Amino acid sequence: MNGFALPRNFIEDPEKLLRKKKFVEARDIFESPSRTSSVAQVSSLEEPTPTLEEEFEEHVEEQAEEFSAPTTANIRTGPAVNTGENGFELKPALITMVQASQFCGKAHEDASARLQHFLEICSTFTISGVQKDTILLRLFLFSLLGKAKQWFYTNKDKHNTWDLCSTAFLAKFFPTAKTNALCGKISSFQQQHDESFTEAWERFQNYIEDCPHHGIEEWLLMQTFYHGHILSTREFIDAAAGGAFLSLKLSDAKALVEKMASNST
Repeated sequence: MNGFALPRNFIEDPEKLLRKKKFVEARDIFESPSRTSSVAQVSSLEEPTPTLEEEFEEHVEEQAEEFSAPTTANIRTGPAVNTGENGFELKPALITMVQASQFCGKAHEDASARLQHFLEICSTFTISGVQKDTILLRLFLFSLLGKAKQWFYTNKDKHNTWDLCSTAFLAKFFPTAKTNALCGKISSFQQQHDESFTEAWERFQNYIEDCPHHGIEEWLLMQTFYHGHILSTREFIDAAAGGAFLSLKLSDAKALVEKMASNST
């Protein structure tokens, strides 16, 4: 055979040439401008992972924004009472009447007297199909203001009956110390200098009215009132009783004192 022939070892293996060709094609694709731009864009879009401290600060800011925004869910309302199937309406005139004498919870206020006034108003009306307990709980809120109203809101879930509510109200705003002080005024009653019989009786009655839950028996009240007077006044009372005032029956003793108070100056 004539002609020039390449050495056998100069001809590359076909498989080796194919692998080289694929490598070159892959390299060209990877290093192409479009590929480089795409990789750069992906790298630029990636954000660094936040640290624990950064996560905490972000959480605090979100919480602050959440709590700083007021919502109606934070507004306190009255007790959730059973209004029945049809509900009921408190007339504006009735609410206005109750609000005319509101209790604020201040030291000089008489919780017992305010509660008595409230119950007197509520005794003048009824609402068909609605329990009195429900009406009292719903309306009582309008009789309170300031510190007393905040107390009512705080305890409305615990005091879900009128008995619980009224008892807790008196315990809060007519504490034991105040009761003891008023009972002390009753039990230690003494006629003042230049105080008439009528004036002494009125003052004694005021002490009793200021603490209607004093728990002192009536016969002991009459004895206390009698012994609290000076000697000359006790002699005057005994003379009016036709002998010894303490020997009278309770009803007769009360009637005599009231008669003497109305006629004395």
